[in-house]
Amino acid sequence: MAKPQKRYVCQACGSVATRWQGQCADCGEWNSMIEETANVTVFAAKHDLRSGGRAIQMVGLDADIPLPQRWATGIAEFDRALGGGLVPGSATLIGGDPGIGKSTLLLQAAARMAMAGQPVAYISGEEAADQVRLRARRLGLGQAPVQLASATSVRDILATVDRMAPSLLVIDSIQTMHSDQIEGAPGTVSQVRASAQELIRFAKERGTALVLVGHVTKDGSIAGPRVLEHMVDTVLSFEGERSHQYRILRAVKNRFGGTDEIGVFAMAEQGLDEVANPSALFLTARSEGVSGATVFPAMEGTRPVLVEIQALVVRLQSGATPRRAVVGWDSGRLAMILAVLEARCGLSFSTAEVYLNIAGGYRVSDPAADIAVAAALVSALAERPVPTDCIAFGEVALSGEVRPVAHAGLRLKEAAKLGFAKVWAPAAKEAAPKGMRQESFATLGALVDHILGRR
Repeated sequence: MAKPQKRYVCQACGSVATRWQGQCADCGEWNSMIEETANVTVFAAKHDLRSGGRAIQMVGLDADIPLPQRWATGIAEFDRALGGGLVPGSATLIGGDPGIGKSTLLLQAAARMAMAGQPVAYISGEEAADQVRLRARRLGLGQAPVQLASATSVRDILATVDRMAPSLLVIDSIQTMHSDQIEGAPGTVSQVRASAQELIRFAKERGTALVLVGHVTKDGSIAGPRVLEHMVDTVLSFEGERSHQYRILRAVKNRFGGTDEIGVFAMAEQGLDEVANPSALFLTARSEGVSGATVFPAMEGTRPVLVEIQALVVRLQSGATPRRAVVGWDSGRLAMILAVLEARCGLSFSTAEVYLNIAGGYRVSDPAADIAVAAALVSALAERPVPTDCIAFGEVALSGEVRPVAHAGLRLKEAAKLGFAKVWAPAAKEAAPKGMRQESFATLGALVDHILGRR
């Protein structure tokens, strides 16, 4: 029999407790336990297989399966991050900081699909329809045949779009949606989960491409229950600093394509513009004689992106504690490179402040950047510039060994295309492109000696 039960659900991780507590026992968040009422049905007996049950059809792994159809949004960088376009019946979740441009990007994509002849519905739970219309006019998309509405009731939304049968349905945002199937305020764990489940079920049944906008927490993760990311087919993260012009759309999860693909955009007066050549975007114009700057070919999915790593080393005159400041890279990784340089190469950074920056607001997590970071640090310390036509990549071990990395051929081809003629890297099986000279180093000490002119 069904009986009402009170429970307390953590709004950060979705953990359930039978009584209120100030701190969630699972994720450690304070004041995140909210009371919810749930109807729980208790079953005492096991399934009786003799009373029925429909046999499901099994298929083999070798069965022929056609590739999923894709709809192009008209924005090449957006389609690239999706793996080639929107898949009918798929659910996509896009998250990002407030004001980063999520609604602008989706409105541009919706407008271009609508102008291409696809029926599109845009539902906003945060803005009135007139506000969305004003934004569309500001972006030059006021004549696009997009059907707008401002609503938060999932039942009303599904009843409306069921008659339209749209190819694309945008929900901005899922945290504002409310389902009357359960109790709770919009934005709670139970409401977000139930609203997303109803919308995803509709998309799967009707073949509609569903795009959900998700809020993010202060640490950058998508707010609400973690199960929301498991329910959708694709999770996109829209990154960038609002003070910077450039934005990066990164695929974190994709059931229909590769992960870690990125799309690069530039915020302009007419909305978000695509950046076809990100390497030229993140490289700054350098003159001869500038120390502490190295070019690194990073890999984002299948796309190599050349970025500039900048380092500054300042010797302290007093006994103050030296500072380590990092922007766009892992601070723990920087500490490791500094330790290897001191222990294996005989350099001293203990009395110097170290500043490291990735130009253009880009974030690097590729371990192949170790060599480029080390070269920038040594160059800044010795005030010996790295040649402007040189790139560097390779992973550094704690022993000081330089290890090869994946996709060396793609990195070299991209650098050669942009006019770089020299590469500092570990020995690789693939030869450098014609016109590019490769200098291989087995240890970090050999690279340091080369920069300092010891060999």
